[in-house]
Amino acid sequence: MKNQRTTSLQLLLTYLRPQKWTVALLTVLMLAAIAVQLINPQIMRTFLDGVQNNRPLNELINFAALFIILAVVRQVFQLASTYVGEVVAWTATNDLRADLAYHCLKLDMGFHKVHKPGELIERVDGDINQLATFFSQLVIRLSANLVLCTGAIILLWTIDWTIGLTISVVIFSGILIIRFLNTMAIPRVQALREIEATLFGYVEEWLHGTETIRSNAAEPFVMQRLYQLLRERWHRGHASMKLTVALNGVPNTVFSLAYITVFTLGAWRFFDGRISIGTLYITFYYIDLLRDPLWQLTRQIEQLQRAQASINRINELFAEQPTILDRPRYTTLPSAAEGMMVEFDQLEFAYADEPETPVLQGVNFTLKPGTILGLLGRTGSGKTTLTKLLIRFYDPTGGAIRLGDGRTQIDLREVAQSDLRRQIGVVTQQVQLFNATVRDNLTLFDDTFADENIEAALRKVGLHNWLDELPNGLDTHLAADGGLSAGEAQLLAFTRVFLADPQLIILDEASSRLDPATEQLIEKALDKLLENRTAVIVAHRLATVYRADEIMILSQGRVVEHDRREALVANPDSHFYQLLQTGMTEAFA
Repeated sequence: MKNQRTTSLQLLLTYLRPQKWTVALLTVLMLAAIAVQLINPQIMRTFLDGVQNNRPLNELINFAALFIILAVVRQVFQLASTYVGEVVAWTATNDLRADLAYHCLKLDMGFHKVHKPGELIERVDGDINQLATFFSQLVIRLSANLVLCTGAIILLWTIDWTIGLTISVVIFSGILIIRFLNTMAIPRVQALREIEATLFGYVEEWLHGTETIRSNAAEPFVMQRLYQLLRERWHRGHASMKLTVALNGVPNTVFSLAYITVFTLGAWRFFDGRISIGTLYITFYYIDLLRDPLWQLTRQIEQLQRAQASINRINELFAEQPTILDRPRYTTLPSAAEGMMVEFDQLEFAYADEPETPVLQGVNFTLKPGTILGLLGRTGSGKTTLTKLLIRFYDPTGGAIRLGDGRTQIDLREVAQSDLRRQIGVVTQQVQLFNATVRDNLTLFDDTFADENIEAALRKVGLHNWLDELPNGLDTHLAADGGLSAGEAQLLAFTRVFLADPQLIILDEASSRLDPATEQLIEKALDKLLENRTAVIVAHRLATVYRADEIMILSQGRVVEHDRREALVANPDSHFYQLLQTGMTEAFA
């Protein structure tokens, strides 16, 4: 618990410190409301005693008016504190959500390979939503309620020390019981949040793969797994709920004992004449005043349980750190007028979750500037993994990859990732479109691109007629799925590369989604795009391979053949020659 509290405090300080004056205002408003709440019954006490002692009517009216004014002032303070608290909450949670989302974006592809999008959405959004009250009012109100309880008990001691002592013992015993139950509840709530994240991740995966599931009649398996997760969620929720019920029962017991004490001691002293009617009233009032804070403490501790469980899970996610890091002193890639030179030096690689299964072994080759490499191989041969290493989504487990201008070659690990990815353009089979304008989808939200350059790039890929038909041109809003054909989406991806103007281009099955008519639209554009640039093209189709200067064939992570395309075509003993005879699509199917 000590470490958990320290973590919670650090989180609070991190996201509330920028709002320190707003938090200070919130604290003042809440303390002012408490002060009025403690003072106002004293006025009522004076009023009742004045009635009992036949004090002048005008004095009684003044006391009544003051009581009403302070009651209204208290409501104003509470309303203002609620508003300010919501401002603090939304500001803090939005900042935390942005930081956590950015942290997830920086994590390695190996992390995203293991964790489903639905699970991360539940972490970034669901867990942080649990902290809205925590940031705004939970901690301050929890402290305020403790101050209110302490103030009420002190005032009960001033009325009668025996009543004050008895109520103190009862109240503090209840608080200790609540605290004990709270320590038991937090792990159960955290376990519930974990199974919920797993469940949401599964549902996201299921919804994304609905077409595949239905076409393969896999509904029974999906539902069986769903029922298993729902059953586990119910068991963990039931375990958490049992402690919640026990927590909710504590205030009832505490106040039953408190009322018995007041009825016994207070009534006895009133009938003996040792306390007035006003004093008896205020005694009951402060007992009632303790009721709401203690009930709120119970609910707030329940909220604190959920908040603490969410904080623990958020910290677990923050504890995940990327292993692909820029070195303190990094090198800038040299400018290459004729494309980058690419060198693979005895490259070895295996994924972290399967270290005993190497994906690439002893890959050793060099591409001169301006060379186009056709990369071939069966599914699972390591083609896509090689391209991911080239853009440094992963680091090799052995050997090195170097880029340069032909005179100076630099290990990728020595280059800043931002500089590296500015120099490399990638087009894959899957095109990600965003719920944004055409302009933002092409520039990826970089506002430094002029509209003239964007329109010129669209003309190069043959989308100028498509642009002219859009109702708002570049300002036309696209949905997340784009509402576009596969070919149009692929052409937009090529347009992004034209705008970025990289020195090295990776095309990973980039033309696999294009029909022959659409593919012809980009043939001339590709000729211009690949001019004076180095390119690695992963493909099965002959039309794409004939564009390559060199051919490399991978098998089980090893290079089995690499040479000039013309040399391989002329060699009847080469693997590539045999592939041409059988047809590449059939050979790699």
